[in-house]
Amino acid sequence: MKLTKLLPLAAVAVALPTMGFAQDAAPSFDEIGPYIMTTLLFCMAGFLVFFMAAGFAMLEGGLVRSKNVTMQMTKNIALFSIAAIMYWMVGFNTMYPGDFNGYFAIGGQTVLDPVGVAAADAALDYASVGSDFFFQLVFVAATASIVSGALAERIKLWPFLIFVIVLTGFMYPISGSWKWGGGWLDARGFSDFAGSTVVHSVGGWAALAGAIILGPRLGKYKDGRINPMPGSNLALATLGTFILWLGWFGFNGGSQLAMGTVGDVSDVSRIFANTNMAAAAGAVTSLILTQVMYKKPDLTMVLNGALAGLVSITAEPLAPTLFGSLWIGAVGGVIVVLTVPMLDKMKIDDVVGAIPVHLFAGIWGTIAVIFYNTEANLMAQLTGIVAYGVFTFAASLVVWIILKMVMGIRVSEDAELAGLDMAELGMEAYPDFSKG
Repeated sequence: MKLTKLLPLAAVAVALPTMGFAQDAAPSFDEIGPYIMTTLLFCMAGFLVFFMAAGFAMLEGGLVRSKNVTMQMTKNIALFSIAAIMYWMVGFNTMYPGDFNGYFAIGGQTVLDPVGVAAADAALDYASVGSDFFFQLVFVAATASIVSGALAERIKLWPFLIFVIVLTGFMYPISGSWKWGGGWLDARGFSDFAGSTVVHSVGGWAALAGAIILGPRLGKYKDGRINPMPGSNLALATLGTFILWLGWFGFNGGSQLAMGTVGDVSDVSRIFANTNMAAAAGAVTSLILTQVMYKKPDLTMVLNGALAGLVSITAEPLAPTLFGSLWIGAVGGVIVVLTVPMLDKMKIDDVVGAIPVHLFAGIWGTIAVIFYNTEANLMAQLTGIVAYGVFTFAASLVVWIILKMVMGIRVSEDAELAGLDMAELGMEAYPDFSKG
């Protein structure tokens, strides 16, 4: 057969594998693009929020005395690992149960998408299960870290970790479902974009309950005086604050929950800018206010002022202008400077200032939503604040009291004086230096 006759047949043979009916055609990028981009957003934002675990560890390690640093490092890596396991076992599907009564549902284990999932079997209107699960997981670990810092230098390791199991597996997911899982608070119009209340206030309430039951450190309040107990390494605390600041871009930016359109990507960048402005305003406000009140700036207050600014903007980081973010964050800085000594007067010992930063600034940030989010209303915001506060504080009190009765939650006086590093763990963070 002549070559000229073979060529048309060869062309048909080459084309056959790619020929098919319209319904067999591969999906276009318009169809799969939002799924791919949102999944990518969750992964990248999740990495940043995961790095906040290092920020919390460094902040706490710098603000506790040198004899307790190893304990804080142990607690932080353990609590993240426990949170990861508990959120897989029960937490994720408790927080996002789908159709439920709006108040309570205990979920089962998280199951990921199959390997190499086809477009036809994927949730193209959202993101991969793995990315969604991971992004939500790193939030619950942040909640537990808040408790760790407040109760430092006098709590036993294992009772604390048992509390973390209850907090990350049940308490946080149940209350989280009320808003982010489509529960009763969401139905009432409560607004919390990235978690000023759902995450930060929950950690703050749990920490407050623990601090009350645990009591202050030895010598902190004596003879009517408040005795400062300086941290071991303010450079480390500063590094931790900058790491948290960086991680917050993922915390708030990822909470856009979509990156499949021009508008979504633009909104993520707007959130980044607002988040940064609030942190800067909180830090500068604390710097100026401590100079005015104490005649010298206080670095620890400035660090916590930046964090308070971040917590304050977290409930609504999208809607405000840059000026709006500035004054919202600035109020957070004021709150920290005024409430840290207030807690001391009440003899509630919070080692790192977690309660002023995460609870008080979290409440403020949740209220501040009404100034820029036209769909929010004050009554719904207050309802959410009270609901989360009552549930978390009461449940935490019960758990702490049970732990105190069953196994004790506080180390002995001798152990506290010697330091938890040696008493609980038998190793020191700075063995070449004298105990502080």
